[in-house]
Amino acid sequence: MTSVVQLPFDQPVPLRVAPLLRQLQATGPVHRVRTAVGDDAWLVTGYDQVRGLLDDDRLGRSHPDPGKAARTGESALFGGPLGEFATEHADHSRMRALLQPHFSPKRMRALGPRVEELTGALLDDLAEHGPPADLHEALALPLPIMVICELLGVPYEDRAQFRGWTQAAADVRDHARSMQGLGELFGYGKQLVTGKRRDPGDDVMSRLCAVEGVSDDEAAGLGMALLFAGHETTVVAIGLGAVRLLTDPARWRELRSDPSRVGAVVEEMLRIQARGGGGIPRYARTDLEIDGVTVRAGELVLLDNGAANHDEAVFVEPERFDPTRGAGRHLTFGHGARYCIGAPLARIELQVVFSQLVTRFPEMHLAVGVEELRFDSAVLTGGLLELPVIW
Repeated sequence: MTSVVQLPFDQPVPLRVAPLLRQLQATGPVHRVRTAVGDDAWLVTGYDQVRGLLDDDRLGRSHPDPGKAARTGESALFGGPLGEFATEHADHSRMRALLQPHFSPKRMRALGPRVEELTGALLDDLAEHGPPADLHEALALPLPIMVICELLGVPYEDRAQFRGWTQAAADVRDHARSMQGLGELFGYGKQLVTGKRRDPGDDVMSRLCAVEGVSDDEAAGLGMALLFAGHETTVVAIGLGAVRLLTDPARWRELRSDPSRVGAVVEEMLRIQARGGGGIPRYARTDLEIDGVTVRAGELVLLDNGAANHDEAVFVEPERFDPTRGAGRHLTFGHGARYCIGAPLARIELQVVFSQLVTRFPEMHLAVGVEELRFDSAVLTGGLLELPVIW
């Protein structure tokens, strides 16, 4: 396949890899593509190549000339370059040093009982409401918001406001809306910082404010980045994971009979989710070669971790949902120096959700056909709009 292909790829069958992406993978791991806004980029789809490049200092999120950089979309968050080119590595190291202690596996395990309590309360409400129900609104959306609000010290009653801003900031089609949402979210963060400095609590934002040398702007920026990343992706993962189980009765029964399998089930859920192609944007900081393909400094490189998680050389029959395969090698959370700080939290939330869901609602199933499920293609994370269920 020599012609330049257009992103995003058409995905006619929900939850299955886009056919064109599968065709590309069969021809090699590196491909010339055109982004949704018409800019040229390199798409990397092979597992070994994506894994190596995720931890390669020759790629970064910044660009020496941001105004001329290729873009993936109109989102102010991830549509183009981020950060200062000259100081990117140092800035990233500082950010991780500030945040990592708050998301250590030990801290996250201590949070487990509270996640169980919040999940149980939401499932109580679901049972009381009775079928039919929207599992997105009843569980997938509120739980991650509750958890990240408690962790950060953000008032849960503000959720409608900041959820609106995060959705706007993630808009991949409307740059003005994305910029406005990002500005509103940052302004909200500044207000929270002012309050935390005056009346600190036992939460991440208060602890960030207490670190010497952390300005109001830095604390607000880090806090709101955590607020966005700490709920948006987990909302999507719960929704897509639920669909996988609800459409695979044998796996649902297996997990119900032995909830200790939930760890393996969650890893396979994380591996198998794949939308229409794209990946993690990076810019080449220098000329480099990827599997025999020369990439020039400044060019946009898309590391498609979803495609890598479906590389047949690593995952046999990658379209098959198989929790016994040992999917812990997946790249959903990245790899290396930029590995997702929130991965331990996401894993705990997902494990709690699905261990409780199959136990409390053993007969739950989709109220519509999979082909009728609707996805939000206008935002970065692209999750379900609703998840109708009955039991």
